[in-house]
Amino acid sequence: MIKKVDTTAIKFNQASIITLTLLAYLLDLPWLVLGVGVVLAAGTMWPGAALFQQIYRQGLKPLGLLKPHVIEDDPAPHRFAQGLGATFLGLSSLALLALNALPLGWALAGLVAVLAAINLFFNFCAGCFVYYQLTRLGLIRRSASAS
Repeated sequence: MIKKVDTTAIKFNQASIITLTLLAYLLDLPWLVLGVGVVLAAGTMWPGAALFQQIYRQGLKPLGLLKPHVIEDDPAPHRFAQGLGATFLGLSSLALLALNALPLGWALAGLVAVLAAINLFFNFCAGCFVYYQLTRLGLIRRSASAS
């Protein structure tokens, strides 16, 4: 089975993460970091609930503001990367909101934003790279249809 991915949806997701994380830092809104993390976690567990991708699919794409760029690709590494982002934003939120470890919390949020920017501008997905390395080591099993 050939799988396809709309890279514009992924790029919009990355741009949303960067924008909201930067806004959270500039306005000192640690709850916004938690919100972005929850959005990413929900989209990882239930791809149909991916809020940023829904904004793209239901609003920006039909209005013609963004054009789809669909390629043959496995969506699993992208979901894994999103899950990593959610995890790091969750840890960031814990540091910011519960532990009062502001430098650590903002550094973790910044790491997610920087990696999202690298993906957005240079087309290198660090989370996808980790996924492929873990798969190569046999720590993640790929489905037969993903091969």
